[in-house]
Amino acid sequence: MKAKADLWMELALAEARKGVGATAPNPPVGAVVVKRGQVIGTGYHRRAGGPHAEVYALRDAGEEAEHATLAVTLEPCSTSGRTPACTDAILKAGIRKVMVGCVDPNPAHAGRGLEILRNAGVEVIEGVCEKESQHLIRAFRHVQLTGRPYLTLKMACTLDGRIADAAGRSKWITGPESREKVQQLRRECDAVLVGTETVRKDDPSLLPRPQRGRKPLRIIPDRQGRIPLTRKVFSDGNPTLCLIGPEISDRRRASLLGKGVELLEAPISRGRMQWTSALEGLANRGVQHILCEGGGQLASALLHAQLVQELHWVLAPKFLGQDGRPSVGKGWTLEKAPGFTLLSSEQKGDDLWITAVPRSPGS
Repeated sequence: MKAKADLWMELALAEARKGVGATAPNPPVGAVVVKRGQVIGTGYHRRAGGPHAEVYALRDAGEEAEHATLAVTLEPCSTSGRTPACTDAILKAGIRKVMVGCVDPNPAHAGRGLEILRNAGVEVIEGVCEKESQHLIRAFRHVQLTGRPYLTLKMACTLDGRIADAAGRSKWITGPESREKVQQLRRECDAVLVGTETVRKDDPSLLPRPQRGRKPLRIIPDRQGRIPLTRKVFSDGNPTLCLIGPEISDRRRASLLGKGVELLEAPISRGRMQWTSALEGLANRGVQHILCEGGGQLASALLHAQLVQELHWVLAPKFLGQDGRPSVGKGWTLEKAPGFTLLSSEQKGDDLWITAVPRSPGS
C-alpha cells in the first residue's frame, strides 16, 4: 500500500503534467493542498510569467490552507522575478508542512527555498516520488546544468533503417498508432526541429494534431536560404525560428523577417553548422525541450556531436532496401559507434516503439 505522501505527490504530478510543453523556459510544476486527509486545493504552472503551481493551489484552498500540508513536485522558489517568491506565499497562507518531489536543479537556488521554510518553522519532507519528479523536469534540469536544450530524437524507419524510398517518399512508413504518439510528443515539447531537406520535400506543418493549446516553435536550419518561402513553416503564421549562416543574403533575411520568422545566426565551420553553439543560442532564447524529427543528415550531425538526450526509434515491419534513404547519414567505426540504454519498448499497432537514452561513460 502506498504511503499517503506518495498519493498526494502523485496528484501533484498529475497536475504538473497538464502544463508540460507550455511552461518554457520554466519547468512544469504541480501542487496540491491537503487538510485532514482531503485535497482542498490544486494547481499547476500554466506559462512563464504566470502564477506558479503553489500560488494556484493556495488560492484554490483559500483560508482553509492554514495549518494544511502542501505537496509540490519541485522545491518552491525563493526569489522574486516575474512573479513573487512562492516561499512568501506559503508562509503567508500558514502552511504547516511542505512535501517536495525534488530540489531545484539550479545551483544558485538549490535548497534555498527549503531552508527558508524550515527556518520559519515549517516541516519539510524531501524526495517524495523523487524519480518521477526528476523525470518531469529533465529538460529544465538539462538546460540549467549544460546551457543547452534537452534534445529528443524521434525517427520512424523500416526494419532495414530506411526513412523513405529511393524517390524520397515517406508517407506513411509507420501506422496511425505511431503517428498519434508523435502528435503527443509534439505537444510535450516546446520546439520541433527538422532538417532542410525535410521541409523542402515534405512541406510539413510540424504542429501537433490536434493542438490542444500547444503551438511548439518550429526550428528550421536554412544556412544558405534554399527553402522556398511558400513552405508552411514560413507561410502559415505560426511561430518559426530559422537557423541561418553568416553567408545568407540581406534580401533573404528581410524576406524571412517580413513573414514573421525569427532568425538566429549559427556558427559555420568547414561548411557545417556548429550545433553545440546553435543549441546554446536556442537556450538563451528560452527553448527548453526540442523534438527532432530528422532527417538522416541532421540526425547524424546531432549524434556525432553527442547532443541527443533521449531517443525514440520507431520500427515499421517493412523493407525498402539499399536504395531507400538511410535513417542516419554519416556513420562511425564499430569502436566509436554511440551506444544507448534501452528504457522501454512497446507495440504501437504493427510498429515497435523503442525509447532509449545515451549510455553513461564506461558502461
